[in-house]
Amino acid sequence: MVHGGEFRIETPICPACGCSLVRLGISKEEAPTYRYGGEEHLFCCEGCIDVFKTAPEEYLREVSDVVVCPVCLAEKRVEATVGLEHGGEILHFCRCPHCREEFDKNPERFVARLAG
Repeated sequence: MVHGGEFRIETPICPACGCSLVRLGISKEEAPTYRYGGEEHLFCCEGCIDVFKTAPEEYLREVSDVVVCPVCLAEKRVEATVGLEHGGEILHFCRCPHCREEFDKNPERFVARLAG
C-alpha cells in the first residue's frame, strides 16, 4: 500500500473495531468478508460486519491511517509510530526500542507475520 509517498505492508485490520486480524490470530482465509465500494474488506467477526454496515465511510476513515507494529502487533495511528526502512518498504513500529531490537534478530519472520 502506498501512503504519503511511501510503501508499507498492508496488514488486515477489521474496519469496524480497528483490531489487527494478525494479532487476533485470524488468517485472511478465515476472516469474514464484506464487499463495499468495489472492495472486499476483512473483518474479525460477523458482528463487526453488521456494525460496519451502519456507517461504512466513517469506519473506513477511522482506520485509514492505522498501522500495526510488526513485533508487538499494536495498532497505532501512523503519526504515533516510528517508520523505518526495511527492504525498500517502510515498516511502522510502536515507539518501544525493544520491538526494534527483536525485529533486528529475525526481520523476515516479522515481515511475513505482519502480512497475515
